[in-house]
Amino acid sequence: MKPKKKKAKDSKSPEWVPAAKKESGEFTTNVMPGVAGCHDGLKSGEMHETTTNKSIKKRQPLKTEDYVSGILARDRTTLARAITIIESNSVKHQKQAQTLLTELMPHTGNSIRIGITGVPGAGKSTLIEAFGLYLIEQGHSVAVLAIDPSSSITGGSILGDKTRMEKLANKPAGFIRPSPTSGALGGVARKTRETMLICEAAGFDIILVETVGVGQSEITVRSMVDFFLLLQIAGGGDELQGIKKGVMEIADAVLVNKADGDNKPKAEAAKQDYAMALHYMPQHTIGWQTKAFTCSAVTGEGIAELWQVIEKFKTITRDNRTFAARRRSQSREWMRAMVEEYLQSIFYKNEAILHALPQIENAVMAGKMPATTAAQKLVDIYEKKV
Repeated sequence: MKPKKKKAKDSKSPEWVPAAKKESGEFTTNVMPGVAGCHDGLKSGEMHETTTNKSIKKRQPLKTEDYVSGILARDRTTLARAITIIESNSVKHQKQAQTLLTELMPHTGNSIRIGITGVPGAGKSTLIEAFGLYLIEQGHSVAVLAIDPSSSITGGSILGDKTRMEKLANKPAGFIRPSPTSGALGGVARKTRETMLICEAAGFDIILVETVGVGQSEITVRSMVDFFLLLQIAGGGDELQGIKKGVMEIADAVLVNKADGDNKPKAEAAKQDYAMALHYMPQHTIGWQTKAFTCSAVTGEGIAELWQVIEKFKTITRDNRTFAARRRSQSREWMRAMVEEYLQSIFYKNEAILHALPQIENAVMAGKMPATTAAQKLVDIYEKKV
């Protein structure tokens, strides 16, 4: 009797594949025979001819008058491109942006600007979408300027607010523009003010500015909006911290979100705590007493009441002329802030400062020179060279 020949070992399949199944095709680990020549069946040395779609052309930059006409016609694509120009750090873009803003100024100022801030997890995006959808149902047009935090390590931002507010983003009367903080104070993009003007010129009568919620530096938001809303939650150990923060002193309303289901009693209790604290705080806006409210962005309860509060605020402040006075003051502070930013920029770009700065900084870090002395020395160097 002849001995049976041993079957050649299959080196292409893993050991755990059953022998009876290796040829059946039931396992995705089977190795299929290849094609002759190259990977796509061509003979060695042959290549496909690649063709380019010559119909795809690079988008040409728009002229200033094209931006103006497109924005006034409420063209969303032109609006988005204009905001990109506004946010650009290119010298060429900055010059065009200033010309564009000057042309659009007569068409601005006809909105109510609302700043919304709150602790992380308070449901700012959910509230803004529910609030925005309600306002659109009432016949308004809403622009949301969502400020996204920039990473201190990579400098990047997720900019995912359009995804989180999908329903609002799909509304013709809604517009969402996420922007990175880029390290700006208070989580507010440096160009947010200009973006508000562009949106107003495009016909949006309600501007919602969402910040990242970083605490007391929300004073920056207060300096650019008419109504400032502080969003809080209950049950998170946040009541005392919320009262301690100076941000409550500049808020025009405190809203306790997530007042639904089992959390509703806790939200009502938190509202009472905030109301008691607000009672002892001085008025930030003449003729207006800040109060606490509850709402649920999920069920919609309290959304209509929130808008009633804002409308009442607008009526009172316009009647006592606080509304217009605040707008004028904000414009003046905005101008001064831009001057300070420009002076700081040219100071650090000065050749004499660039040459002296490393040595002086090292002396300060080594403890050999007081910071005040170092600052004065830099100023003296700059003034001598200018």
